[in-house]
Amino acid sequence: MNIQPVLVWVSKNRLINNAMVKTVSILGCGWLGTALGKKYLTKGVAVKGSVASTDSYNRLETTGIQTYHIRIDPDGVAIDYKNFFNTDILIIALPPRGENVTENFPQQINQIVQLIVETKIARVLFVSSTSVYQPWNGVVREGDEGYPGKPTGRALVKAEKLLQSLPNTKTTVVRLGGLIGYDRNPARFLSGKKDIAADTPVNLVHRDDAVQIIFDLIERNIWGEVFNACSPHHPTKKEFYTKAAAISGLPAPGFNLLHENYKIVNSDKLISRLGYSFRYFSPMDYLKEVEEWSFRI
Repeated sequence: MNIQPVLVWVSKNRLINNAMVKTVSILGCGWLGTALGKKYLTKGVAVKGSVASTDSYNRLETTGIQTYHIRIDPDGVAIDYKNFFNTDILIIALPPRGENVTENFPQQINQIVQLIVETKIARVLFVSSTSVYQPWNGVVREGDEGYPGKPTGRALVKAEKLLQSLPNTKTTVVRLGGLIGYDRNPARFLSGKKDIAADTPVNLVHRDDAVQIIFDLIERNIWGEVFNACSPHHPTKKEFYTKAAAISGLPAPGFNLLHENYKIVNSDKLISRLGYSFRYFSPMDYLKEVEEWSFRI
């Protein structure tokens, strides 16, 4: 008997397939991917995670995530066990890195695309970045990509299009702001640097929010869409990094009053579609939390 899965409305804008997600594979199980994998483990979901180095492999093995060694090059994939791609959901969390990234990274993604087609994965979530947006000196929303100024942004635009063009796979793209939280001290990003444009707004998101957003999108079966994920409040670089440096005891950056092209990444689509409430509405909320904890120590 061919039993069709039943779709059940749980609440407004929430659709869950009664054929529950049993396995999630995270390609690029680093700082973000490991936190996401741990969340899935608490929900009883089997998690497979890939890394490219021995040190990372040993670290990830201790978490309970099924660990795989996968290296993706522009001209091929080195993989220890191919059943990594035997999964209900594939989450791709590989940042573009290295030389000639505008050409090499899309070629790496194309290698993954071939494996997705070969293994018939139906659902993919791609972790992208707000670097896909050109600094328009104003608010940017999904669809405002233009021509990114940074090579990494141009590489991600190409990668997104490759994954979205798969004929039998639905891909959702999440464009994250700069990640902050836990041991990723934002004060180190600009500490001691000079001539930073003081009034440029920042586009940041806490890892807790990033993990929850990805989890919620998958849980609610939202596929084939693009979402920005960035804290709704955008303090200036001077406001945020001066405070971060003071809390960390690091030298503050040197600022100037010159104009720098900027963008303010808008996440209203995500907030509306998920009914999502950011735990850290502003990056300043995170700094306040860190400051309060430092006083308790």
